[in-house]
Amino acid sequence: MNYKFPRLAFFTATLLALALSPPTALRAQPVPATPGKPTNEKKYISYRITRFDRLSVSVFDEPGLTVGGKKVEATGTIALTLIGEIRLIGLTIVEAQTAIENAYRDGRFLRNPQVTITVDEYAPRTVSISGKINAPGQYEMPPDTVWTLKDLIIKASGFQETARGTQVRITRTMADGSLKIFQKDVESLLRARSNASADDAAFPLEPGDIVYVPEKII
Repeated sequence: MNYKFPRLAFFTATLLALALSPPTALRAQPVPATPGKPTNEKKYISYRITRFDRLSVSVFDEPGLTVGGKKVEATGTIALTLIGEIRLIGLTIVEAQTAIENAYRDGRFLRNPQVTITVDEYAPRTVSISGKINAPGQYEMPPDTVWTLKDLIIKASGFQETARGTQVRITRTMADGSLKIFQKDVESLLRARSNASADDAAFPLEPGDIVYVPEKII
């Protein structure tokens, strides 16, 4: 005699089987790791030699050519045995090492010189700001980071109300001793104006720069 399970009993048996043996699709899956948020970091740069730094210069296997405490003169040069005066101002450490190696090689003093430079003492790296700025004065620059005109304005507590921040002037002494004047608009970027120039505000400062904020003409 054939018996048929009632439909309700069939579904009950099916649900019981699923509960005892859960399918793979229902098993917990590992949660993928969430990538960390990017962090804002200062932009670091290779240090560039400046006037009045004190350097040690060593030449591998040439103790007679190794010197320490050599001051970079106002002319941007140091004097070394055999090659004499060599200009290093504005060069990175690697570039300066290469310049000295080339000088020894080109002068036929050494066949394959290997030069190492270390900075014994950093010269004061200051910039000054005056005019219509809330905190005028001299400010120390970090030796291995980019310091922009906007950074200095913010460090000096911003413009006064009567400042003409669209015509900030920077006077710079060049390597040959000449003066060069730059004029930059920082105010437009700080006020988020549509004509703002990010390049003006991000103008990189150099040691010895003199910044002046003029007054508005009313």
